[in-house]
Amino acid sequence: MNPAEPNDASALHLPAPAAEQTVLRLRGGVATDAMDHLAEEVPVALVYNGISHAVMMATPRDLEAFALGFSLTEAIIDNAAECYGIDIEVGEAGVAVHLEIASRAFVALKERRRSLTGRTGCGLCGVDSLDQVYRSLPVLTRPAPLARSAIVRALAGLKGEQPLNRLTGATHAAAWCGGDGSLLIVREDVGRHNALDKVIGAMARLPARDPAGFMLISSRVSVEMAQKTAMAGVAALVAVSAPTAAAIRLAEGCGMTVIAFARGEDFVCYANPAGLLLD
Repeated sequence: MNPAEPNDASALHLPAPAAEQTVLRLRGGVATDAMDHLAEEVPVALVYNGISHAVMMATPRDLEAFALGFSLTEAIIDNAAECYGIDIEVGEAGVAVHLEIASRAFVALKERRRSLTGRTGCGLCGVDSLDQVYRSLPVLTRPAPLARSAIVRALAGLKGEQPLNRLTGATHAAAWCGGDGSLLIVREDVGRHNALDKVIGAMARLPARDPAGFMLISSRVSVEMAQKTAMAGVAALVAVSAPTAAAIRLAEGCGMTVIAFARGEDFVCYANPAGLLLD
C-alpha cells in the first residue's frame, strides 16, 4: 500500500522512521524496564531552484511525495508537470529536498517570499496577512454520492495500513480511497498536514484516479486540511476526529462533503449532505 519512493530511505541513508528507547513502565503497581519505540521527526527543508522556502518537522519517509504534495496544496506549482525534478540531500542538520520548478512558478514564489516576515512551525504555511488565509478554492463536484458502505470499509482497513503508528502510537495517517472504500494510497507522518501532503503528492503521479474517490484522515478537520483536500480536487473528506466551524464553512462554500467523528459504522455529516448516500 505504501510503495517505496524512487529515492528510498536505505539508498539515501535517511533516519529510520522510528527509534528504540528504554523506558520504565509502571503497570499494576509494578515497575519494569522495557523497550519502546518512538516516532522520529526531522527537519525537512523544501528548496526550490536553490532557494530554501520552508522547513517542516516531518517523518523521514515518502519525502518526494511530501514535497510534491506541499507544492501543489500551497499553490507553489499549478500541477505536477511544473516540477521537473526532485533530489534529496541528507545532512547532519536534517534533510533538504531540492525541487526544480518551472520559471513561472519560481518567479511567483520569489514575489511571495519578498513579503514574508516570519513563519511558525505549525499553521498556515506561507501566509503573512489575514487576507491570504482563505484562498480561492475550486468548485467541487462528484459523479455520484459517497456511499455509507464505502466509508465503513475504508475505516475498517485504515488501522491495518498504519505500521508506524502501531509501533509508536505517535503518527497520523491520510488515505486516498476509491469510491468503493478501497484504500489506494496511505501515508503516515507525525504531522497531519504532512501525511495529507504525502498522499496528494503520490496522487499527482497517478496516470488516472477514481473520480468518485474520497480522502480519509485520522485527525481533525482544520481549515488547512479542508483547503488541501479542495486544492487536490477531492469533493469528500472523512475524518476520525472533529471538524472546526471555519473548516465546515469553507467546505460548504466549495461543495465539499465533510464526514467527521467517523468510527466504525457511525459518523456525522457536517457539510453538503447531498453528497452522501445512506445505503
